[in-house]
Amino acid sequence: MTARRCLPWPDKRLRTAAEPVEAITDEIRAIWQDMIDTMEAMPGVGLAAPQIGVMLQLAVVDTSRERGGAIRLANPEILHRSVELREHEEASPNLPGVSAKIKRPRAVTVRYMDETGATTERDFVALDATSVQHQIDHLQGRMYFENLSKVKRDMLLRKARKLG
Repeated sequence: MTARRCLPWPDKRLRTAAEPVEAITDEIRAIWQDMIDTMEAMPGVGLAAPQIGVMLQLAVVDTSRERGGAIRLANPEILHRSVELREHEEASPNLPGVSAKIKRPRAVTVRYMDETGATTERDFVALDATSVQHQIDHLQGRMYFENLSKVKRDMLLRKARKLG
């Protein structure tokens, strides 16, 4: 498969909600593999299909040290969020060179369609939870920096423009 090019911010597709996936097909599996290859090439711990211009609700997450354990998600939906928050430095290949500390729920329960087409519910904790929430934001047309205050968001975008 192939590592794909990530769309540069402010491409309008990054601000557009992705379409649901009807069924897991060989085409969907090929997109997931390209997403994994792209995530590994960055390197990153997750990727959503809109980041590479595919407007489908597909995401991959792999926070394992060894790699090769990517979780493939179609139509992910958060069912439960922990009250406890966790702060983590987040970034995106769509806006390279900048990052920000974002507070998100430490744990989430997510329902999604897996690579077999089965509907699955899974608990994600710590970095896995951060990454899956970050990817779901992308699927809804949101970037991580939209979780910042207006002042911090404006500073981050100014810095990104200087770098770009």
